[in-house]
Amino acid sequence: MKVEDVDKGGFCKSLGVEFTLEGPERTEGTMPLGPEKWQPWGFVHGGATISFLESLASRASEFRHDMQTEAAFGVDVHVRHRKPAKNGIMTGYAQFVKEEPSSNGIGRKQYWEVAALDEEGDVISSGTIMTKVVPKERLAQKDQERAAARSAQ
Repeated sequence: MKVEDVDKGGFCKSLGVEFTLEGPERTEGTMPLGPEKWQPWGFVHGGATISFLESLASRASEFRHDMQTEAAFGVDVHVRHRKPAKNGIMTGYAQFVKEEPSSNGIGRKQYWEVAALDEEGDVISSGTIMTKVVPKERLAQKDQERAAARSAQ
C-alpha cells in the first residue's frame, strides 16, 4: 500500500480537512470553521482543533513508515489553545521533530510540532503530538490475546 492510496475520508472528511502539502518532514492542511464546530459559547471547540492537528500529524507519519507492515497512531497530545476562533478557514501544519525507539522495544515514536492558525496568521493552538508506529503483526497478536481473554471469561 502506498501513502497515496490511503483513504482520506472518515473523520477527516467529516471535519472538512483538506491536505495542501504532504510529506515526511511537513504536512499542511486547512479546515473550515463554523457553527458545526463551535462549543456552546460560539467559538471553535478545542477538540475540533486538536482533531485537526492530530490528523495532520497522523497523515505526515504515514510518509515515515512502511504501510504494508506498520500502522501509526496518535498517542500523546500536548496542545495549548492560545486564541479563540469562530469562522473562516483554519490552516495548520505538522513539522517532523525526531524519531526514537519505543520504550517497550516494539515500534517507534515520532514527534511532531503542530500549530493551527487563523486567516490572519495568528496561532490559535500549538504544541507537540507523538505518533507511535507499530508493526501490524503486533496489532494482530494483541487482537488474538484480547479475543482469547474474552472467550476465557
